[in-house]
Amino acid sequence: MAEDSLVRRLGLAQATAINMTDMVGIGPFVTLPMVIATMNGPWFLYAWLAGALLSMVDAMVWSELGAAFPMAGGSYNFLKETYGKTKLGRLMSFLFVWQTMIQAPLVIASAAIGFADYFSYLLPLSTIEAKIMSGSVVICIVILLYRKIEAIGKISVVLWVGVLVTMLWIIGGGIAHGNFMHPIRHINDGINLNYGFVAAIGFASVKSVYSYLGYYNVCHLGGEIVNPSRNIPRSMFLSIAGIAVLYMLMNVSVVSVIPWHHAMGSKFVISEFMQLLMGNIAAKVITCLILLVAFSSVFSATLGYSRIPYAAAADGAFFTVFAKLHPTKNFPYVSLLVLGGIAFVFSLLFKLKDVISAILAMRILIQFIAQAIGLLLLRKARKTTLFPYKMPLFPLPVYMAILIWFGILVSTGLHMVLGGLTAIVTGTFVYFIKAKVNKEWPFEAKSVAGKA
Repeated sequence: MAEDSLVRRLGLAQATAINMTDMVGIGPFVTLPMVIATMNGPWFLYAWLAGALLSMVDAMVWSELGAAFPMAGGSYNFLKETYGKTKLGRLMSFLFVWQTMIQAPLVIASAAIGFADYFSYLLPLSTIEAKIMSGSVVICIVILLYRKIEAIGKISVVLWVGVLVTMLWIIGGGIAHGNFMHPIRHINDGINLNYGFVAAIGFASVKSVYSYLGYYNVCHLGGEIVNPSRNIPRSMFLSIAGIAVLYMLMNVSVVSVIPWHHAMGSKFVISEFMQLLMGNIAAKVITCLILLVAFSSVFSATLGYSRIPYAAAADGAFFTVFAKLHPTKNFPYVSLLVLGGIAFVFSLLFKLKDVISAILAMRILIQFIAQAIGLLLLRKARKTTLFPYKMPLFPLPVYMAILIWFGILVSTGLHMVLGGLTAIVTGTFVYFIKAKVNKEWPFEAKSVAGKA
């Protein structure tokens, strides 16, 4: 099994740091104006609360599965266990790894593209120069991750300190400005609780939820977490709670200095915020810190995703070349290099706004909804003693997660939904080719029958 080849060296602090650096990234800095523009009013803060609520509910699903099956690969193992070692179970777990080979590089590329976009505040870049910059970020990340897991754990903590310093400086700047409570006092100005408001929350949540994604990164590293039945759930809930507070305070801080109707049109809203407060030098310093945060996010996301194809291949369910570990550093180097290579290509081809919606549409179909339904099936089929962590009010949080994810899926738009469905159809086609070549089901049954 995949987890037998990996060493448990990451504790609660390191697991939480890895989650939170993955969650923050460039997301909240570039999506802040997008969320405000979508809501078009001071009540945009509700979209960030909605993202936190969904993340907390969905984390209950991840916690039950992550504590019960603490192995490298996360959802690959969850889908295999929840749907059973049957035809459907094998297909579902393969499809997850297949879509990971597409959406994981999209996640990595999104942070790299965001890095290049924000770098242009310091030095304007042409289109070609921006592509070179984003591609270089991906290459640097792969080089940094080409080492032992304990060294990576230490690097993650250092990068998380940089994330905290950045967020706290932004929040502190708003508080010192003296108008911090103004956005909160006027959060309900002009609000109208009708279908239009609910629809706006849905569309805005596509962007806010993107900024929370990553709270489950620890599950992908399950085979390397110390005391996983306790640390996996704890690291997720700590990550979401901490990030939700930081996001809310950061949003309030920014719009207390830059009115929301001006902030929604700004490409470099944080840099302009700091320029108003402390001048050009401070604006450039905060921009550099945001770039460090974006880099940290790519680092953390690439680390977690590289374990998924490896775990599936080590289990015999994916292409065997991905099961190779580095001979001296003991990490899945083939998986890392392939995902990094695809992410490099994506960083040269796509724009950030399109990538965000594509990531969500692809994940929701195979990972979030299918995984939640799988937990319902598993809870019905097995004794609850299997689950070291049990969510409160089961199964209500699971139904809530499915419903909310479906609403966000619709909000990504028909084009993105069709893209996600295309990935599923393509993956199914590849799976059947693989099954035929390897004489797996249903071809093995026919072969046996023929011999008989």
